[in-house]
Parts: sequence; C-alpha cells; structure tokens
Amino acid sequence: MPTVELRGVSWDHPRGHDCMVATAEAYAAVQPEVRVVWETRSLQDFADFPVQKLAEIYDLLVIDHPFVGFAAADGCLLPLDEHIDAAVLADQAANSVGPSHRSYLYGGHQWALATDAAGHVAAYRPDLLAEIGGLPRTWDDVLAVAEARRNQERARVANPLIPIDSLMSFCSICAAAGEPPYAGPERVVSRSTGRQALGMLKALRAASHPASPSRNPPRLLDLMSTTDEIAYIPLLFGYSNYARPGFRPSLIRFTGVPTFDGGESRGGILGGAGLAISASTRHPTAAAAYAAYVASPDVQRGVYFTAGGQPGHRAAWCDAAVNAASSDFFQDTLAALDRAYLRPRYLGFMEVQERSGELIHKWLAGEGSAEGLLDRLDDLYRKSEPGGKE
Repeated sequence: MPTVELRGVSWDHPRGHDCMVATAEAYAAVQPEVRVVWETRSLQDFADFPVQKLAEIYDLLVIDHPFVGFAAADGCLLPLDEHIDAAVLADQAANSVGPSHRSYLYGGHQWALATDAAGHVAAYRPDLLAEIGGLPRTWDDVLAVAEARRNQERARVANPLIPIDSLMSFCSICAAAGEPPYAGPERVVSRSTGRQALGMLKALRAASHPASPSRNPPRLLDLMSTTDEIAYIPLLFGYSNYARPGFRPSLIRFTGVPTFDGGESRGGILGGAGLAISASTRHPTAAAAYAAYVASPDVQRGVYFTAGGQPGHRAAWCDAAVNAASSDFFQDTLAALDRAYLRPRYLGFMEVQERSGELIHKWLAGEGSAEGLLDRLDDLYRKSEPGGKE
C-alpha cells in the first residue's frame, strides 16, 4: 500500500495529461510506496488561472514559464535547486531544447523542470500542399497564399488568434523581423517594427480561415486534421500528437516559422510547460524524486512520449524511434526551438500578457488605430515596472 500520495494538476490534452498519468503508473512500479494522482484544467486556465491558488491544493503543478517571476516573489513554489540533486539539474541544463530549461530559472532559483518543450512553428498538411503551390517560406509567400485561397472551401491558411495567441503571434513576427519585443524598459518594440508586425497580423487575419480568431492551437489543429479546410498555419505552438499516424484522420507535419527574407528562420516565441512543486506540499522529498524521474531522458523518450507527451529533454528530440513515430516532428523543429524567443517572466508580466492579448485581439477585429494600440501596449508595459526583469 502507498504511504505517500501526491496530487498533481496538468492540462486537458493528451500532450498535457495522458503522459503524466502514464509516468505516475510507471513510477508506482519502481516506487510502490508513492501514489501520484493527476487531475486536469483547461488550456485557457493553464495560461490564465492563478497558479498560487492551485499550489494551495496540489503537490505537483504543470506550469507556464512566465509565472516564475511571480513564484519567486510569492513563495508558492519550491526552489528545485534546494530539493533536486545538482547533477540532475546540470543534465537538464545541458540537454535543454532551446531556452526551455532556462525559462524556469529566475531570481537565482530553478522553479520547474522543463518536462515539455514547445515553441512557435509552422504546420502543414502534406497531402494538401500541391493545392497551395508548395510550402510557404517567407511572409510574402504566406500572405499571397492566404489571399489566393481566402474564398475557397478547402486548403486555406489559418492561424490561432484568440487573445493570448494574438500577442504570441505579434511577438514572433517582431522577432522574425529582427527585433525581439520587450527588450528595453520603455517600449514593447520600435514603432517601425510594431507597425510592420501589426500590418502582417491584420493581413493574415483578414485572409485566414474564419475560425482563426476563436481557436487556440490544439482546436485549430483539430479542425486541420479532421477536415480539408486548412492546409497551412504559419505560427502556432507545435503539438507532436498531430504528427503521429492515427492520432487524427489526417496527418499534420511541422517546420520552422516563415522568415522575411527567405533565409534561416530566427525561431518563434517559446512555449512549453514545466513540472513544479508546491511549497505547501507535505512530501517535498517524494515530489522532488518523482519530478526528477519524469524529466529523466529514459522516461522522456519512453513512457512520457509514448503516452502522448512532448518531451523537454534533448535526448528525446534526437531519438530515432521518437522521430520515426512522429513523422520527424522533433527533428524538423529542433532548430526553430533552439532559436526561440524567450518572453519576459518578471513579476507583473502575466497581467501585461493577458491585457495586451485582449487589446491586439480587439484591434484585429477593427477597434482603434495601430498607433493607438502601440501606445496602449507601451503604457501597459511601462506601468508593470519591467526594470527588474531578468
């Protein structure tokens, strides 16, 4: 009989939940005295719901990296560097996919293990590429294809543009233009790059599939993989599940994001998820041992991936069997992740992220001017006191 029970909360997609349940079952075979029970929350809650409230209920939490600035100030999570062996953390750092591991390092402490790595990539239906003239490589290509297909019933361009994804796409386009946003303390981005990015985003929304403004990445991928309405998505967080034969009726493949000049992709914004431990847990040693187990290379490329997870350990991304089972998802997007843009994580940025996404979403629907929007984005950012960000 288990002597320790740990409760965890993940998010309700096979990539977020099924893999955690599978690791809990596998862990019970090697540590029968520990029982781990996983519950779920929605993807929207994953981005929006106060993690500090979840930390009052659960021992283990799957979190988004922009939360770590708050965690460092609030104390609701355990600093893992004080509970997990230094050799384990060194292995995680050495085998990070892009800045995934570093994204949970803040204020001198590691607040989560990067058990899931993701970033903005492009998605396409291989069987529909001929209908759109091949794979778009530049933003001019993307907009030309979107415009040419806008009145068609099939093989259209789409992009997730709910509020949070509107901001994420804006950030990725700015980074692709050579100016990662939020780099300075006074404004989000220069006016010239901001206008360029907003113009691209508005043109993309206007010519995209009508479902774009109301769907997040997995819901848009569901539509893309169950109908022939969408052939290409230029910017979304990659989901390897859809590249696995049999997951949905039609297979989706993934590649780097579009560029402005046709050269090497700079990579899009970093996403992913990390496994954190609540500061209120009564079993910190057991929770830390399980977290290290989940993040280990053999588990990541084994049961974690097999059960639908998207590993964070580089060994899994470079594993031949993992790639063979996922249409080379990891091999085809690793370079993009290695060049991913890491957004701010300071205390106060979560509110900036939420409100900025809402403003861009409303502007894309026709509310206000680009200059007015950029002014409001800058004002939000400055008032959040970003000077202490890492």
